[in-house]
Amino acid sequence: MARLAGALQQLGVAAGDRVGIVSLNSDRFAEYLMAVPWAGGAVTPINIRWTPAEVAYAMNDSGTRVLLLDDAFAPMAAVLREAAPGVQTYIHCGDGPTPAGMLSYEELVAGSEPVEDAYRHGEDLAGIYYTGGTTGFPKGVMLSHTNFVTSGLGTVATGELLEAGATLLHAAPMFHLADLAAWSGLTILGGTHLMVPFFEPVSVMAAIQEHRPTDVLLVPTMIQVLVDHPESANYDLSSMKRMLYGGSSIAEGVLRRTMERLPGLRLVQAYGQTEASPVVTLLLPEDHHGDWLRSGGRAAPHSEVAVLDLDGRPVADGDVGEICCRGAHVMQGYWNKPEQSAEALRGGWLHTGDLGYLDADGFVFVVDRLKDMIITGGENVYSAEVENALSMHPAVASSAVIGVPDENYGERVHAVVVLAAGSGTEGEAATAAALQAFCREHIAGYKVPRSFEFLEALPVSGAGKILKRELREGYAAAQETAAQETAGAQG
Repeated sequence: MARLAGALQQLGVAAGDRVGIVSLNSDRFAEYLMAVPWAGGAVTPINIRWTPAEVAYAMNDSGTRVLLLDDAFAPMAAVLREAAPGVQTYIHCGDGPTPAGMLSYEELVAGSEPVEDAYRHGEDLAGIYYTGGTTGFPKGVMLSHTNFVTSGLGTVATGELLEAGATLLHAAPMFHLADLAAWSGLTILGGTHLMVPFFEPVSVMAAIQEHRPTDVLLVPTMIQVLVDHPESANYDLSSMKRMLYGGSSIAEGVLRRTMERLPGLRLVQAYGQTEASPVVTLLLPEDHHGDWLRSGGRAAPHSEVAVLDLDGRPVADGDVGEICCRGAHVMQGYWNKPEQSAEALRGGWLHTGDLGYLDADGFVFVVDRLKDMIITGGENVYSAEVENALSMHPAVASSAVIGVPDENYGERVHAVVVLAAGSGTEGEAATAAALQAFCREHIAGYKVPRSFEFLEALPVSGAGKILKRELREGYAAAQETAAQETAGAQG
């Protein structure tokens, strides 16, 4: 780590300079996370699902001058040299031959002397983390060392997440802040890190069986694939003591299947976002029962939470408003976006953009993204509630609910469904009519989807979040194509 920091300083990295990385999970990624601040710089981990154009945007926006690329992404350098001229140095951090025009990671480390810690701390910039872009073009979230340490210490202070001597399996992408929070917590506690390059269910189960990790962090889409995988019962997963999950809402049906498949596992849900470093609330193992299964838990030890109306006033328990938080874990702001920063941090609160409510015991229930709420016939419908109802049907593996244009209702509730293996798109238990009838048993009639679409998989971001924007765009494109075909036939 100290040698890599020395190499970065020799390359010109000074106080606050941004150093980027596009890489699958690896031990070198962990070294990068420690060496960059040791050298005095700030990390800029990049989403591995992004196109070269999107990576170039982040490089140009952040002013990143040094970029690490592994074997999977080294070919991207050819495009970035023209699209991101500010990047002066490319470092190859893979195992294959170092491509022309790039520096070898291992040779840099071997040829450099260790340097003293630059002692970046407090409100110094620790990193710029770009939002996933699920609702628009990504923004660079500026996080300080205080932000990182506050969220990490506050989370492990519960005593329910990680412990000294634990082994954490990094199956979620290490570019994502959720994984960084777990990485930070275990590093503070002095545990062991185990990496797989990326999430693939069989590889993850094989790694658990062979290396016996005690902890793992996964997003709900990963949990669903893992628990419902036809080979799941063939692997010994008994070493697992704790699973941290978050990144998006989890359907109650998936959660119950997880608890049945791994009955000894202690589950902890973290609700949060990049702007909160990222943990806002925690649902601890003892709270995984009853109605609280649908909640995101209560405020984490380091976080203050409130649900506010449009005028910034607290709403009554049970009433829906915008979930807000404040504390030393809240971001400094968005890089080069002062107006958007002021809007997000108005009134001294971080406005998450999530709609939800608090119950009398302080549990936070997330009902929808503010931009995803559906208004049909004058009634508000929260997609999470509909998705939760669908998740209870045995034929449904996963779903995403969106609002689509409707001549009569303004918007209608539209469900995009991935069916469980073996159910078949036309099977009696999996038809649109059957799913509608099932939903009516659990939610009000105006919330029941009026139209369905069946896909083999839902589009997800590199961090595993369902991309509802792409579902809306796909629906609109299909409708336009259908209209053109109808017009052509009539012509």
